[in-house]
Amino acid sequence: MSFSALLHSVSYSGSWGQANLSLDAFIDKVADLGYEGVMLMAKRPHLSLLDYGPKERAQLRQRLEKRKLRDLCIAGYNNFTGDLEHGEVYITDLARLAHDLGGSLVRIFTAYENPAVGYAAQWNLVVAALKECAKRAGEFGVTLGVQNHHDIAVGYESQYDLIQAIGEPNCKALFDAWAPALHGEDLEAAARKMAPITPHTTIAAYQKRPRYHYDSAVVNYTTLTPYIQAVPIDEGFVDYRKFLGALRAGGFHGSIAYEMCSPLLGGGSMENLDRYATRFLEFVHDFRGRAGSVAAD
Repeated sequence: MSFSALLHSVSYSGSWGQANLSLDAFIDKVADLGYEGVMLMAKRPHLSLLDYGPKERAQLRQRLEKRKLRDLCIAGYNNFTGDLEHGEVYITDLARLAHDLGGSLVRIFTAYENPAVGYAAQWNLVVAALKECAKRAGEFGVTLGVQNHHDIAVGYESQYDLIQAIGEPNCKALFDAWAPALHGEDLEAAARKMAPITPHTTIAAYQKRPRYHYDSAVVNYTTLTPYIQAVPIDEGFVDYRKFLGALRAGGFHGSIAYEMCSPLLGGGSMENLDRYATRFLEFVHDFRGRAGSVAAD
């Protein structure tokens, strides 16, 4: 299904003090809400490689199949400039994990810039590492999706360049709207460019909260970087209807995941988490309906 809706397990991980669920309970929650798949964080308290051997993987796969969650994305957490060799092994292990669970997509990051090394050297390091990781992931029939999150290649044009430089058919972009929106880019133009190489995108909605520091010497305030406050879908500064419409126009037919990946407006109760998750699913159903009407016309 085009634009199949996934829910990211980080949303119910308790990582920011919010209510939390075990992985099994999260899977049941996702199915009960009506999502078509899951994005599973590959670290504790959910899907850590340390905790999931062959037996646990087989049981988890059975649970996913029983609850009819057919779309799966494994969310990796790596930083190539921080620990290159371990990162390559970790990503290869994530590809094996995805295969064992019946999935074929692993979300990965690039790297945060390190002031000790020049930009070009770090770029080349990331390209080489991802090229090798993609080849190893290919042995398991898995695609690596590079999310525009870490410093290297976070700009959409650089992300496009990165995928071309890697040049492996199973290394794609997981292009999200959040970063380019904060950069002030033309989201629709960016989405149309990235759509052909994007099999999945992750969505979260935010509002900007101005911040100021009082300077008593001038009896005034210095403007600081705004705080980004997570809010329900359709209440943030990103127009996701236009973004997804531009992706669709560019040829995107992949999956979309919703994540609650920072403190939420309204608090971290289970009721508020469920409210946000339900609102997103309603948004997806409405978008599909509108897109279908346009296609029919």
